[in-house]
Amino acid sequence: MIKRAYNLEDLVQPNKVLVIYGPRRVGKTTLLNNYLSGIKAKYKLDSGDNIRVQQALSSQDFNKITEYASGYDLIAIDEAQQVPNIGMGLKIIVDQISGITIIATGSSSFDLAGAVGEPLTGRKTTITLYPIAQMELIYKYNRHELKEKLEEFLVFGSYPEAITAKSRKDKIAILEELVSSYLLKDVLALDRVKSSKVLLDLLKLIAFQTGSEVSLNELATQLKLDVKTIGRYLDIFEKAFIIKRIGGFSRNLRKEIVSKAKYYFLDNGVRNAVISQFNPLDSRNDIGILWENFMVTERIKKCAYRNIYGSFYFWRTYDRQEVDLVEEREGKLYGYEFRWSAKDKMKTPKDWQKTYANAELKLINRENYLDFIL
Repeated sequence: MIKRAYNLEDLVQPNKVLVIYGPRRVGKTTLLNNYLSGIKAKYKLDSGDNIRVQQALSSQDFNKITEYASGYDLIAIDEAQQVPNIGMGLKIIVDQISGITIIATGSSSFDLAGAVGEPLTGRKTTITLYPIAQMELIYKYNRHELKEKLEEFLVFGSYPEAITAKSRKDKIAILEELVSSYLLKDVLALDRVKSSKVLLDLLKLIAFQTGSEVSLNELATQLKLDVKTIGRYLDIFEKAFIIKRIGGFSRNLRKEIVSKAKYYFLDNGVRNAVISQFNPLDSRNDIGILWENFMVTERIKKCAYRNIYGSFYFWRTYDRQEVDLVEEREGKLYGYEFRWSAKDKMKTPKDWQKTYANAELKLINRENYLDFIL
């Protein structure tokens, strides 16, 4: 069992809903079951896939909903995004039954966020569970062992099943099934998304451009779709926890690029599964992409789990000066350059130094990366 970053005991509160977002198969149900197995409170665990649960909680009938929840200290709803109007149903429970606690998990934030956001204003705490973070694995492996396993993380990612699978063949099968049956299933559940082929083609283009500025116009031309559709699909991918969009940073220096964005996959294994590329590092030409993607997503996990609040950007000028990742926290700027080779040296871009003289800039490589993400 891998110890997760969240301790639900510290997060549940009476007459509030704890909402656990995250991609499918990252361990939300395991985290919930582990918590429930150790409490003395009387609880009910149900799934949003259950028709009877859907009928009760989506009814907006006060009597029916309070009857469903009465007599319990805690109600837990797994896959809550499957219940229509789930937010209103949970609001009725927390408003009508004194002292009750609710936990709801959901794999599609575009469903669950829309359904619970407004009704539960002031009545919920929200957390996001990601694929296993290096800062969670440090409880299982020491630093030397994490570095020894680095190639595995870069190629096969950090989904629990991919980490615990015994063979390379099993890891590949798990990741291909994850992409085809789970992640795309969430996206295809939307009414206006009809073709899985178009979605997969778009994801492949993003996979090959990971860490580079992406032009929606170029994507639209390649896929023969309009720009608005491309933008909508990318937004859906982000809300489905497949990719992360990072925009350009600017303080109005005229030659700074802000019109484009970079996209990173929330898991290296998913990125490689999309392009069916699981070769070892010594026979790949995209190791720089894998390294940058891994660093950015591990940093995102660390900031989420350690409550480090800020915004993520990249910085680039039209004459190709660049900083891979920029964090803006409490009014200060922190820049990071990612290099796979420990021999590479960093040259501070002159416009960055001139325009953001008080900003920090660090080189992250294989020698010092654990300090950056643990």
